[in-house]
Amino acid sequence: MDSKRILGLDLGTNSIGWALIDYNFDEKHGEILGLSSRIIPMDQGQLTDFEKGNSISQTADRTKYRGVRRLYQRDNLRRDRLHRVLNILCFLPEHYKNEIDFDKKKGQFKKEVKLNYRQNESGKFEFLFMDSFYEMVKDFRKHQPSFFYTKKNGEETKIPYDWTLYYLRKKALTEKLTKEELAWLILNFNQKRGYYQLRGEEMETQEGKTKIFEVLKVREVVDTGDILKKTGEKLYRVIFENGWEYDKLTTKPENWLNKTKEYIVTTSTTKDGSVKRTYKSVDSEKDWIAIKKKTEQDLDEYISQNSNHTVGTYIYETLLNNPSQKIRGKLI
Repeated sequence: MDSKRILGLDLGTNSIGWALIDYNFDEKHGEILGLSSRIIPMDQGQLTDFEKGNSISQTADRTKYRGVRRLYQRDNLRRDRLHRVLNILCFLPEHYKNEIDFDKKKGQFKKEVKLNYRQNESGKFEFLFMDSFYEMVKDFRKHQPSFFYTKKNGEETKIPYDWTLYYLRKKALTEKLTKEELAWLILNFNQKRGYYQLRGEEMETQEGKTKIFEVLKVREVVDTGDILKKTGEKLYRVIFENGWEYDKLTTKPENWLNKTKEYIVTTSTTKDGSVKRTYKSVDSEKDWIAIKKKTEQDLDEYISQNSNHTVGTYIYETLLNNPSQKIRGKLI
């Protein structure tokens, strides 16, 4: 009996394997003529969609990643251009300027370094703007003398050097800064410029609707006289101290009376002219939506009361009054 060629295939969800053999059934002998495999690069999400029969668009993924790359490129381009302008004006500290390529790569870092710290001869990093730092410490000693001593061992509490940035943002409104200090501020603004990240839910005010963050205390819980048919439980209305009424009824008044709750309140006007409010429960310590909205309202209120002040002044004065205040993710 002549030998036969047999093709074997192994078809998987993200791989294909094959082998071609020549086999003689009489002599029970064969040889492998060729074999190989092809792996299809797919993550677990794509594999799950594939198994469900959903179509997969590689183009959409490429578009998303390309958009991210462009954002990074634009951010770096803004920084590189600013480096070149500040260098022409002689605003950059020497140690910082020496690590930037102004000849071939036009403003790009040779090795990325911090403008506000320089390495001394012993290899340690030292803060560049100590004079302004001591001015800030003096300000803190004046407003918060008790902050500098802990209750446990009486050792002096240290203020972070980087808080000097917020002090300089306030100082620059009325006093002259050095060229290097101004370069530090401008580069910091440039780093934050255009930052936007949508997290979970769009908070932009829609036409005819306003959204505000509110901390509301319950004044009373009123029996409506109605009951749930299935359980026979009484239904209650919830009234807040400012006169607003919660948009849902409750069967558990003990969970509401004299309690304080946080909400994003959406206010709209109906066709008949009445005001309608809906309440989304949030946590201003953890919930990004609440943190963002609360920050906006606090800033608006502060600046409306202090027309000649800025966001930088708001941050610094908040730290001055409450040095334990966390800035990122809490205050701003």
